[in-house]
Amino acid sequence: MPQIEVLSPLPGIFYRQAAPDAPPYVTEGSRVRVGDVLGLIEVMKQFSEVSAEVDGAVLRFAVGNGDAVEPGQTLLFIETP
Repeated sequence: MPQIEVLSPLPGIFYRQAAPDAPPYVTEGSRVRVGDVLGLIEVMKQFSEVSAEVDGAVLRFAVGNGDAVEPGQTLLFIETP
């Protein structure tokens, strides 16, 4: 099945959940639809949502929760039907 890379649109810190005690937006194996929030990127205390651009299933994350990311860096892979 085809895989789509979800790329970071910004430099910053990638978070998988809205708060440290909140559940993750998605986990490996989660089904996602276009527009579903996959994570957040923090830049200077500003948070930007990273959303799914395709329907599919989260195959795996390429970065960890709280990792620094660069623009264009792969965040995760989505397997499309």
